[in-house]
Amino acid sequence: MRRPMPLGPQLLALQALIVLSCVVLAGFAAVSLQQRQIRQAYSEQMLAVARNAATLPDVQEAYAEPNPSTALDPLADLLQQASKVSFVVFLDRDGIRLSHPDKSRIGSPSTTSAAEVLRGDTFVGTQTGTLGPSLRAKVPITDSADRIIGAVSVGIVESELDDDFTEDVPWLAAWLGGAAVLGSAGSYLLTRLVRRRIMGLEPDEIARLLQAREAMLHGIREGVLAVDERGRVVLVNDEACRLLDLDGGQDDGRVGGALTGRYAADVLDPAALELLEADDDAVDAPLLVGERVLLASRTPALVHGRRVGRVLTVRDRTELSGAVRELDGQRSLTTTLRAQAHEFSNQLHVLQGLLELGRTADAVALIDRLGGGGRLLSGAGLGGVEDASVSALLMAKAALARERGATLVVTPATRVPEGAGDDVITVLGNLVDNALDAAGQGGRVVVDVQGDVNGDAQGDVQSGSAGGWVLTIDDDGPGVPEPLREEVFRVGVTTKAGGDGRHGQGIGLALVARIAARRGGSARVTRSELGGARFEVVLGGGTGRSSSSSSTELAGAGT
Repeated sequence: MRRPMPLGPQLLALQALIVLSCVVLAGFAAVSLQQRQIRQAYSEQMLAVARNAATLPDVQEAYAEPNPSTALDPLADLLQQASKVSFVVFLDRDGIRLSHPDKSRIGSPSTTSAAEVLRGDTFVGTQTGTLGPSLRAKVPITDSADRIIGAVSVGIVESELDDDFTEDVPWLAAWLGGAAVLGSAGSYLLTRLVRRRIMGLEPDEIARLLQAREAMLHGIREGVLAVDERGRVVLVNDEACRLLDLDGGQDDGRVGGALTGRYAADVLDPAALELLEADDDAVDAPLLVGERVLLASRTPALVHGRRVGRVLTVRDRTELSGAVRELDGQRSLTTTLRAQAHEFSNQLHVLQGLLELGRTADAVALIDRLGGGGRLLSGAGLGGVEDASVSALLMAKAALARERGATLVVTPATRVPEGAGDDVITVLGNLVDNALDAAGQGGRVVVDVQGDVNGDAQGDVQSGSAGGWVLTIDDDGPGVPEPLREEVFRVGVTTKAGGDGRHGQGIGLALVARIAARRGGSARVTRSELGGARFEVVLGGGTGRSSSSSSTELAGAGT
């Protein structure tokens, strides 16, 4: 295939063609205007000479003599020399010449018609006479009684007009040539500037780079959003639109193209905008957008060492956080099972010794005393929990509480039918974790859950819509100060010692509040009867209830 012409020569050739075309058109316009102005100036001159000649007293007196040409011909020669015209010809009433540069033509009829002039009109235009084509002016001559007694014709031949015009052409051509050279030089400099700005790349190379960038940008599994120094979005990929809940639409076939050029303050979540506009050069922090937990990184965008904007990179941590929490629960459960297995092994050794000693009655008493002591959980504690996922979650949290030397209690009235769903598990897990952290070693946490996934709530739960849930978590920790009870559900707000809202803190309760809001419910914190905090979360429009004063212990203080 034939290789296309490089961009530089193309730009130079096109601009030179444009400059030359403009110069040529301007030259034609200037020539036409100059020629018109010359003819206009000579026309006015011819008419002024003719009118002056027609009003001279000597001319009017000469027409009264028997042989007017004797006086008019010398006068015509004088006027011709004085006004620098080609001819001044006087005519009588019959159109007979009374003067002429060629003396042999005096007394002969004029070769051009003078009838209109002899009737009182004035003529200015080009006619062909004995001297050739000429620009002439004709005016009537009147006597003292305003009667037309003749006419005068003053003109200049076209060749003299052409000579006068050609005197100005070299100067005009020089100016036009200079303009063409200057325009071509400017085109060359502009071509070099454009080539330098695009780093010497050809259009097809730029197109390939753009396609590769778009493919890479929208193919990576991290969200990328860039803004310039004015705060306008200059780049965003489809993963960023998904993670940040942006309605990017499509513009020119690019996902997120509709966001380009808009201010970040108009499209971003306040938490994401605050992180993007932070003063630090580089920031890594967790970010809660909607109900999605993200890990966000903000870095400055530099070009040749100069900052031209900021880049926000986000990664989804929702599934990772859930997996980490589940792994922690399983690790705690495994540790507890290992400890209980060791304890049970000791009890078997005691039982074996009693049997070998023949103390059967003591062995039976030991078995009766142990009862269900070897089990991790008492059956009564999870009697109302039918959902397998919630049961597993409570078992894991019970194991965690036992490891910490705390007590996790589930009220007998707790009712968790099958199909609790992810929202209930997320809310319950976050609230129990916070309660265990607040209670500390030797503390106590009471859990009460009332659920109705089929819309037929019983007991004290009044569900406003199908699937209503009320979750109440009490602890005997320090509680939440009353001024912070509204703020604690905001992103970045935490009551933990040393907490600053970073490194994952200040997100759990904000996530709980957003889930409750989406489900048409609410989340609030009050003072618990245990002395600490009571968190009550309503999902699906349900209203809260007081948990029963009696409860069943899931996990006691470990040894």
